[in-house]
Amino acid sequence: MSSNTVNAAVLGSGLLGLDLVERMQNSPHLSCGLVVGRTSHSRGLAQAAELGCATAAGGVAALLDSDKTFDIVFDATNAFEHPEHWSRLADTGAVLIDLTPTSAGALIAPTVNGDQAARHQHIGLVSCGGQASLPVLYALAQHYRPQYVEMVATAASVSVGRASRLNLDEYVETTQDAIRRFTGTGAAKAMLNISAAAPPPPFRIAMTMVAPGVEQDRVSDVVECAAAAMRTVVPGYRITSCTVTGDTVRVIAEVTATRNRMPVHAGNLEVISAAALYAAEQHALAKATAPKELAR
Repeated sequence: MSSNTVNAAVLGSGLLGLDLVERMQNSPHLSCGLVVGRTSHSRGLAQAAELGCATAAGGVAALLDSDKTFDIVFDATNAFEHPEHWSRLADTGAVLIDLTPTSAGALIAPTVNGDQAARHQHIGLVSCGGQASLPVLYALAQHYRPQYVEMVATAASVSVGRASRLNLDEYVETTQDAIRRFTGTGAAKAMLNISAAAPPPPFRIAMTMVAPGVEQDRVSDVVECAAAAMRTVVPGYRITSCTVTGDTVRVIAEVTATRNRMPVHAGNLEVISAAALYAAEQHALAKATAPKELAR
């Protein structure tokens, strides 16, 4: 590991965990020191080993028993287990980046408040729907006073794993809370549709905002600017529709996966993985330049 990189570990050996390994291998700032799965016969652990990464089975206990130290830990497991992971890792000093839909850590979306990521030891990434919608909703809220905001995400069934299905209530609650926080509205609703359509559809986010004084030209400019910023983090992000009717703005965005390991329809996975890597690299860069005490 180069002196300019920080050592990271991944909790979870599913598709998200493996994508994080590949992203770190292409990052000048991060090095993957360990991938931890539940059981030793996990197919994901075998694939992580094929990528050249050390592996272990046994969950967070195996991570703590490792003879290595880690600057960053990615939690790509589930919302039910995450609180215990934070409880057991907090005193190690490692930065914990949560890819599950909990609201325990400081909520970060790269193009919204990504510059704050390096200040926190415990980072939450809201949800895939949150990562895909907050940049647009936040941008609009800088120009208008939203009275109501709604976000409906549609993900292909084959890209929604068992842990995500078990965490649907947490997904909705955390996403709604984040929308309220970042837009300043008291009325927000979030929903997730899981589509079994064939072929699998791309990840789609339909956003509705009710705000007095909205105008088509200005709204279109704001939305396209937010989308362009998003593409610097998630290249497959694009706006497919943006309309204003009275006081109501409706925006539809799609996210297609561009990573080799990700199926093209798995934009929901790619958007959260990209956000996780962004947050980790912000920490790595801060450590390389001027390490500071982190806020918990």
